[in-house]
Amino acid sequence: MTELLYQTDSYLQQFTATIIAVDEQNHAVLLDRTAFYPGGGGQPADSGWIQQAGYTWEVVRARKGPEGIWHLLGSEGALPTFGEPVQGRVDWPRRYQLMRTHTAMHILCGVVFRDYGALVTGGDMEPLNGRMDFEFESLTKDLVQVIEDAVNRQVEASHPVRVAILPRQQAFQIPDLIRTKINLLPPEIQEVRTVEIVGLDLQADGGTHVRNTREVGQVRVADYKSKGKINKRIYLALLP
Repeated sequence: MTELLYQTDSYLQQFTATIIAVDEQNHAVLLDRTAFYPGGGGQPADSGWIQQAGYTWEVVRARKGPEGIWHLLGSEGALPTFGEPVQGRVDWPRRYQLMRTHTAMHILCGVVFRDYGALVTGGDMEPLNGRMDFEFESLTKDLVQVIEDAVNRQVEASHPVRVAILPRQQAFQIPDLIRTKINLLPPEIQEVRTVEIVGLDLQADGGTHVRNTREVGQVRVADYKSKGKINKRIYLALLP
């Protein structure tokens, strides 16, 4: 299995690894360790580059498989050599924008849960933009502005963001750890990664985040929509 370097250090941009499998049909390689996030929880997969013996391959995206993290390469021709070391480099500007966006989504979730008790029913994001669905019966322009102001106050409060990996039994003793309507953690997962915005929010989460809420920058509610009787969607946008 691939050692997931991004789980404990979201700021790691470059790393050295060894190729432990090659998939010629899909033009992909499996590494023994990686800083590339394979996507999940609404956060897209990372892209970037790997180098070996002076050659560079574009990593179009990372993908999780039962064997570990596969790195799908965009260039044609020969693949990197099995069993040999490579240097990996994440597309950092894109990754950092996703980290800011993901933390902003957690701030939104924390504010809405704290102030209104609404659970999340879905979410998705791209760099500097995201949307999250909540169990709201009604959502008005005035309420949306109240939520936006509350989110930005939490950004400016400079809350530390902490990551921990806990045994499943210990993690599920934390009240309200799962903020989604459906528990998306299958029973075979025995360790749970938690992301805590100190003083505001604590959730099970596998994605990458900034270290402090102030790094998120100003957040704007770009739009909101009704997606059903008790399902309302909020769209967030961050400044570059």
